[in-house]
Amino acid sequence: MPTAANVAGQRARWRRRQALQSNSASGFTLLEVLLVVAVMGIMLAIAVPSIRTALIDARANGALRAVHGHLRAARDSAISLRRVVEVEFVGTSQIRSTRIEGTTRTLLQTTILENGMQFQVTAGLPDTPDAFGNAAAVNFGGPTLIYFQPDGTLGDITGLPISGTVNLGTPARTLSARAVTVLGPTGRVQPYRWDGSAWR
Repeated sequence: MPTAANVAGQRARWRRRQALQSNSASGFTLLEVLLVVAVMGIMLAIAVPSIRTALIDARANGALRAVHGHLRAARDSAISLRRVVEVEFVGTSQIRSTRIEGTTRTLLQTTILENGMQFQVTAGLPDTPDAFGNAAAVNFGGPTLIYFQPDGTLGDITGLPISGTVNLGTPARTLSARAVTVLGPTGRVQPYRWDGSAWR
């Protein structure tokens, strides 16, 4: 018959065994840690180029939306206010719209391109499907100022309809190429994005 001391000793040994087993089951081996680190490294190596491309794409799309939105707003203002709205491309990254009412000029909106985006023709790319030309970054056949008329059309200073293209991009980054075309006789403003093989 076991004595009380023997029973107490067996219980103590059993508790120590249980404690050792639970401690060894709750930790990670060096091999498991190294495996997790290796998998994370591979995933990071795959993700970094994709993130860089996505960032360039997002910045270019932001500039495209800004220019497209500015030109649409200028056209809408000309129609709703029943006044001529002048659009001026300033430097390589700014657009200004001004309402003209007789001799009074009222600034409506200024848009500045951000994140290194600018008005530029990306070398080696074809013209947009509208084919208004890509000889210059802002190409409206010569005029540096364009005018949305109260009927929504786009013209030169005399009101003669003109069509053209605003080319956008970041130097040395072909995939950042974007363009906005304006069809003079209707004032339609159309955005385009270069996807690496064609304008979309």
